[in-house]
Amino acid sequence: MAALEERLERFRERFARARREIERVVVGQPQVVSEVLWALLAGGHVLLEGVPGLGKTALVRALGRVLGLRFSRIQFTPDLMPGDLLGTSILEEQPGGRRGWRWEPGPIWANLVLADEVNRATPKTQSALLEAMAERQVTAGGATRPLPRPFFVLATQNPLEMEGTYALPEAQLDRFLFKVLVPYPDEATLAEIARLTTGLAEPVPEPVVGGEAEVLEWLELTRGVLVADEVLAQAARLVAMTHPQHPEAPEAVRRFVRYGASPRGLQALLLGAKARALAAGRLNVSYEDLAAVLRPALRHRVLLNFEGEAAGVDADTVLEELAAVLEEQAHA
Repeated sequence: MAALEERLERFRERFARARREIERVVVGQPQVVSEVLWALLAGGHVLLEGVPGLGKTALVRALGRVLGLRFSRIQFTPDLMPGDLLGTSILEEQPGGRRGWRWEPGPIWANLVLADEVNRATPKTQSALLEAMAERQVTAGGATRPLPRPFFVLATQNPLEMEGTYALPEAQLDRFLFKVLVPYPDEATLAEIARLTTGLAEPVPEPVVGGEAEVLEWLELTRGVLVADEVLAQAARLVAMTHPQHPEAPEAVRRFVRYGASPRGLQALLLGAKARALAAGRLNVSYEDLAAVLRPALRHRVLLNFEGEAAGVDADTVLEELAAVLEEQAHA
């Protein structure tokens, strides 16, 4: 027990410092920083959606530096091929005059991969990314090779420009633990961003965490957070209620939803809640933890029908009714 307390105290101190360093660079987005850090503690991938210039790339670069992880940025374009992403086998002359194949790894071989504007790549390249995200391995050149551990993909997409883009298929969206919306900053935050980025030197976050080994220890701590049976049952009930045929589904779900969340939605909800609890210094999940991660965990797993799209309803509007159910349970 004493050893566990020491690990938790060390985690709290390092996690708080890491967050402060990231927020020195990513100004005015505390909720975005929180949700990305929760996803990383849970060992999951993140889809960041927002208009250009909101600091999505800066956030991922800061994460890599602060956590001491190998960072790689891949600009997705329509002509990006799977080999450009994963790597390729090169025929070369070897000692003795013989020729042989040498594997040259691609930019995906890093701990923290920024897939910038992921929806600009063709489905063929997106599917290559899918195996890496799901299995933490790459099959190419006649061999299956494990990726570094830990391995996180943080992908960005621009919701405004649709020309020349390929919508991510539902199966691939489901591989992201969280979908995080990056809002436009207010005037005060805009002024602070301008002040920090137009001077002689921009802020650079300091390394805080000891790299792969320590981050893997954080992932282990997150998995060890306890979930009471009643909290688990409520989480399963919430995910089931995202399906319109469920007898307790709210009106918005029955009216606007075509398909609800998959079992991965429940996994994302629980892992995200565990991460939030650990970040708050607790070893048990509360209803408040479930409520805090409900939207990022499920917004990309709830598919609207034609009526919902025509009415301009988004997934967050539907999830508000589920959040109300959770709030009633928490105060019961």
